[in-house]
Amino acid sequence: MSDLQEHKPAQDLEFEHILTMFREFSHEFREFSREAARRSAEADRRSAEADRRSAEMDRQFKETGRQFKETDRQFKETDRQFKEIKRLFAETDRQMKETDRKISKLGSRIGELIENLVASNLLRKFKDRGLVFSELNVNTTIENPDGTFLTEIDIFLESISTALAVEVKSKLTIADVKEHLKRLEKLRRYADERGDARRFLGAVAAGIVPSHAAAFVIEKGLFLIKQSGETAVIAVPEGFVPRTW
Repeated sequence: MSDLQEHKPAQDLEFEHILTMFREFSHEFREFSREAARRSAEADRRSAEADRRSAEMDRQFKETGRQFKETDRQFKETDRQFKEIKRLFAETDRQMKETDRKISKLGSRIGELIENLVASNLLRKFKDRGLVFSELNVNTTIENPDGTFLTEIDIFLESISTALAVEVKSKLTIADVKEHLKRLEKLRRYADERGDARRFLGAVAAGIVPSHAAAFVIEKGLFLIKQSGETAVIAVPEGFVPRTW
């Protein structure tokens, strides 16, 4: 009996071996199936992710294309606006030039009006102050010996011993006065070169004379002639002594 227990038949041992192998195979197969399922799920996830990314890239490409089109539209609109601005600038420049031309023409007409107004009784006004002139000329051009332009005098009063140069402006500025002082220096040099020993005096006349410009005129020793209604007055303080060139 003990021998039967200790020694199993060969076929029983073979069966048990096969059963063990089957169990191991079954375990490995289940592990393989689980791994295969896991890998399949991972592959599906990656495929879905790839599809999602592909769809996102396609969306981005479409959005980029849309943005390019929008940018191109904006560039075209900007170019159109620049052209419109350029046209407006050109039109504004044209209008400004036309306005300048009209102002210049108006200023010239006002200047002519003031010249005529001043010149009409200037000889008498200075005679009342003891300065007697025999000649009065308007818009006198002075040239160099070679015929080139030296200067122009709006109103030029002359006598044997004295000459007076008047600069006429619609509105007087300090810059106008400084320019006239330079003109008088030129006249003095011009007279010296020709042996003209007369004394030269200066004056400025204007329809509008700001107070600071009027003070500057008197300070520099020039006669100030101001428009007053339909006539002109010599506006200098009591005891005024004109500068002589």
